[in-house]
Amino acid sequence: MGSDQQLITKKNYMTKNQKLISVKYPFQYIFEEQRFVCLLIGVAISCVIFNVIPSLSPLQTGLISGANVRRRVAYELVDGFNHFSAGGKVPLGLKSKSLRILVTGGAGFVGSHLVDRLIARGDNVIVVDNFFTGRKDNLLHHYTNPRFELIRHDVVEPILLEVDEIYHLACPASPVHYKYNPIKTIISLKNHKTNVMGTLNMLGLAKRVGARFLLTSTSEVYGDPLQHPQAETYWGNVNPIGVRSCYDEGKRTAETLTMDYHRGLNLEVVRIARIFNTYGPRMCIDDGRVVSNFVAQALRKEPLTVYGDGKQTRSFQYVSDLVEGLMRLMEGDHVGPFNLGNPSEFTMLELAKVVQDTIDPNAKIEFRPNTEDDPHKRKPDISKAKQLLGWQPKVSLREGLSLMVNDFRQRIFGDDKDQTGTSTA
Repeated sequence: MGSDQQLITKKNYMTKNQKLISVKYPFQYIFEEQRFVCLLIGVAISCVIFNVIPSLSPLQTGLISGANVRRRVAYELVDGFNHFSAGGKVPLGLKSKSLRILVTGGAGFVGSHLVDRLIARGDNVIVVDNFFTGRKDNLLHHYTNPRFELIRHDVVEPILLEVDEIYHLACPASPVHYKYNPIKTIISLKNHKTNVMGTLNMLGLAKRVGARFLLTSTSEVYGDPLQHPQAETYWGNVNPIGVRSCYDEGKRTAETLTMDYHRGLNLEVVRIARIFNTYGPRMCIDDGRVVSNFVAQALRKEPLTVYGDGKQTRSFQYVSDLVEGLMRLMEGDHVGPFNLGNPSEFTMLELAKVVQDTIDPNAKIEFRPNTEDDPHKRKPDISKAKQLLGWQPKVSLREGLSLMVNDFRQRIFGDDKDQTGTSTA
């Protein structure tokens, strides 16, 4: 018995000793012969490879191009044009997934240029348009792209789509269209519901699927302004019963609904852009807007029609500048509203002179009686957009007009003669 107990005690002692040795040995192995130092050096090299080298990619350095406007993804990344916020950064070296973006009115003038930029950035884009003013030809070059979808649908009817962002551009915006059908502009001919019900439906969709929502409003909310230039804090001077009021009041109502959803129904991320006069390729040729009127008339050798004395002023921004502003607003941290326009101001006579210089120096000017409720002055104060979005227009009127003229010449005459430039989105 005594020998058995000694044997058991000895075995227990040996077992404990073996465990102690097995625990100590790896540490001894690591610390012997400077192996621990080598391990630390290896970790440091790995950190350099996976953190320093990816940061030298084009997305991390240099100027931010239109196609490189960073996207919010799973990490809620915001490219604030030199700032990050809202949920942290995507880890270095990790490729972000593309967003699924809805653009209402995406077959229109501005919408189609926005679609071009979003597709170029790598996003999946769904366009919803009823083709009241939009044209399928504006999107023809995307038809074979698997990241592009086109749905014929009127936004006055609800639609359910899973999307990350909604750019709501759908609404007749030219005088010819909203004067021809004022009911459809503010509510809708079909169900007494576009600016109002279309916006309500898109806000409801954003609420249901947790999408960001951007409303494209207008400088028309300022009416015939008594303040010059117009800042976002100015409430406007609008005639509620004038011939233009269907558009003016419709957009004012849409802004109200957007803010009500934001404050009252906890729709977290909404954005409001107030767009000033915009021009460029793909504008409707006969939509009644002054730039398209002058360009089409000069190309057709017709007199340039100036209404009133021609001293009314407007500010004209090229479409690519506007699209840049919309994308920065969507990806930024601020609700708005933001004025998006070019502060360079021209009288109608000065604009006519630029068109003459660009197309036909011999083009004649014809004066006609002024239209009702035509604002006397319109110029944006873009201080807020400069400060908070880092945005300001870059394309001059003369430069942008040459690009627009090339597009109009091709569509009016169907040829490429006497081109002065190429259209860009």
